[in-house]
Amino acid sequence: MPEQTMQSKKLAGSKPGPATQRFLDIAEIREDTVILKDGTLRAVLLVSSINFALKGEEEQEAIIAGYVGFLNALEFPLQIVIHSRKLNIEDYLIRLVEAEKTQTNELLKAQIADYRSFVGELITLGEIMAKRFYVVVPYDPFTNKRKGFFARLQEVFQPASAVRLKEKQFQERKHDLDFRIDNVVSNLGSLSVQAVRLDTQSLIELYYGVYNPDVAETQKLADVGKIQVEM
Repeated sequence: MPEQTMQSKKLAGSKPGPATQRFLDIAEIREDTVILKDGTLRAVLLVSSINFALKGEEEQEAIIAGYVGFLNALEFPLQIVIHSRKLNIEDYLIRLVEAEKTQTNELLKAQIADYRSFVGELITLGEIMAKRFYVVVPYDPFTNKRKGFFARLQEVFQPASAVRLKEKQFQERKHDLDFRIDNVVSNLGSLSVQAVRLDTQSLIELYYGVYNPDVAETQKLADVGKIQVEM
């Protein structure tokens, strides 16, 4: 009987390990804001790109001068992220299949089939990548010069508990972060670069895709309002 007991324990397997969330720096995502475990905040902007090579010499010099002015005007650090992924056009190909099925004109139907085959082969052989550009705007109590040194120091040593327990403090930090975002978006606009802040749903989808690139291709994330998270 002792042998049977040992075998049953082996068959039962080990207990599930700790949740992946424990190993991430992210504590929470809400109100279009990423809250890190150290109590600092992050906002992510999706920005457009400029084809610099196609610009004339004067335009290039103007862009460079504007970008230098943008960087010199900053009083806080920024993170620029380029996210490259293989282009996924499955939804587009599915729509082409549906259009082919409903098309009554045989000539147009054949053309849709040829076009769908061409696009599929082009993506497969060419390994076409889709690039997205992000600007991460941080808020750290140490960078808030309006507060005294000891007040900022206390927030750094007890940040996570302060964010969880004091909604007012979170809103104050978020207000300062929003001010920075408005400043960054305005300055980027002067460079003809459009920027939009990712909302809560978009932030969750972004991090879900970054940390689970393979799974994200086959398992789409549900609406944030329908997600249940174990705290």
